[in-house]
Formats: sequence, structure tokens, C-alpha cells
Amino acid sequence: MSAWPHLDFSTEQPVYESAHLYLQLIGKLPTRLHPWINHGWHVALRVTPRGFATRTMEANGKSFAVEFDCHGSRIVIGCDSGEATTIALTGQSVAELHGQLSDGLNHMGLPAPLFGAPNELPEVIAFSQDMRDRSWDPDVIRRAHAAFRSVDAVFTRFRAAYLGKSSPSHLFWGSFDLAVTRFSGRRAPLHPGGFPNLPDRVTREAYSHEVISAGFWLGGGGVDEAAFYAYAYPSPEDLAASPVTPRNAYWHKDLGEFVLPYAAVASSADPQECLLGFLETSYDAAAGLAGWPSDLVTARACVGEPAQNFES
Repeated sequence: MSAWPHLDFSTEQPVYESAHLYLQLIGKLPTRLHPWINHGWHVALRVTPRGFATRTMEANGKSFAVEFDCHGSRIVIGCDSGEATTIALTGQSVAELHGQLSDGLNHMGLPAPLFGAPNELPEVIAFSQDMRDRSWDPDVIRRAHAAFRSVDAVFTRFRAAYLGKSSPSHLFWGSFDLAVTRFSGRRAPLHPGGFPNLPDRVTREAYSHEVISAGFWLGGGGVDEAAFYAYAYPSPEDLAASPVTPRNAYWHKDLGEFVLPYAAVASSADPQECLLGFLETSYDAAAGLAGWPSDLVTARACVGEPAQNFES
């Protein structure tokens, strides 16, 4: 499979939506079983070679994690005792998966706090009551994961060149986007909140400090294709007029952020270089206008070598 596979939002959207809702179920576990990490980082999922996984959680004297295996179309609950429970993903309703996941956790002697409903979606149905048929296609979800995996590698390299506070590259299941966020170290104005089905207190903690963030999502929200984004909070005046590369990148007025179509990166001669250019130029534009410290960025990171030489 190509490292930068073809993605088609127009035909694959139903499968993306199924995966999004399934991931919301998994993502609820660390919100209730893991200590709160600043900016909600504890709830984000990490990209693995096969899918997306929670952080390790401690409960009932056991350590466990849950992985959404995109290549096997299954959910795997793994425990330090060596026990494992597997749930096949076949396009079952969210309510059915809710019951299967609850049963699997209970069978392993683990808590199953899966009550509630999805976050950050305008119209939601409680997990246990969502009986709607879902679409599933193993090939679609494998290709989507391959794209996320390739993006994660570039985001991680971009993160490594920053000396200030930065998030890891991680997947937020509420909005179904992979994101990496840099911080200036300064407090930000109170965020207005207003995200659908998300408490404002969560949003305001996430945006308590100035950020410049970049991410990738499969489409939606006014962009009907897989795409990358970059924005700052608070957003500096005149950011929209700043030049960024590559030439396919543009300012999306409604979203208030730069957008770069995934297809432009995937079809370029060097996708990694193309994406790094977007990440670096959008950061430089926002950081320059916002007056961020100029000594937070180093040379691009290399494997096995520190970005800076501190030897005398």
C-alpha cells in the first residue's frame, strides 16, 4: 500500500463517519480512567503501526490499553495479565458496539464507563441508543490509517525541531483530526468556547495558553476533501495575508486557518518536503506576527543526532 494513498471523501465519508463514532467510544475510557493531563492530552489517541491506541490506564489493579486496529478491522483490549479481548468491526451500530465493548471490559474485570454520547458533533445520540446502520469497508479504513501514519511521521519530525513546549502528534477523537501544537509559554485570552457538545471549561483549559497548531483530517466542516490545517490562537491580525507554501495552500475565511489539500501533498514529488514546507511557513507567519520568541526553533531534526550541539 502506498505511504500516501488516494483518499476520496465524496465516496468514503460514510466509512469515515463510522470510524469516528467508534473511536469516540474508545476515547471515553481515558476521560474517566486517566489523570487529567494539561490541554486534554490524556484523551488523545496515539498512531500505531496498525491503528490508534489509548494511553495505558490503571484500574482494578490492572494496566490496560485499547487499540483500534485499522488493518484487522477490530478493537483489541490488552491487559498486563496477558489477557486480550478482540471485537470485530463489521459496520455494527454504535449501540451494538457499545454493548460488545462493555461486555469485553467487564469480562476482563475492567471498568466500562462508556455512558454518554459523542462530543464535538452538532447532533448526537447516546451511545447505548444509537441503532443506526453503519458503513464499513476494510480497504477504506486501511488507506485512511496509512495516510494518518505518514502524516504522523512528518508531524513528529516537525515537533522535534521545537525547543519550547509542544504536544506530541496525536489524534483527537472528538474532531477526528491528528494535531501537533506548539506553545509560546504565554497565557492566552479566555477562549469563547462554543464547540458543539463539548463543555466550555474543557475548551478553555485546552486554549489556556497561546498556541500555533497544525493538523490533518479526512474532510468535513466546510472542506469536502482530506486536508491539512494551520492556525494560531489568538490569531494575529493580518495572518490571512501571509504567504505560505506550497502554492496549493490557501486561507479559509470561515475556518480562520490555512488549509492545504491532502491530494496536493500526496501527489507531489516529495510529500514529506511538501508538508514540512506548509508546517514551517505557516508557523513562521503566525509566530512572527504574534511576536513569539525567535530562539524556539532549531534546524530540522535528524534521527540519532540532537538538533543542537552543546559541546564546547
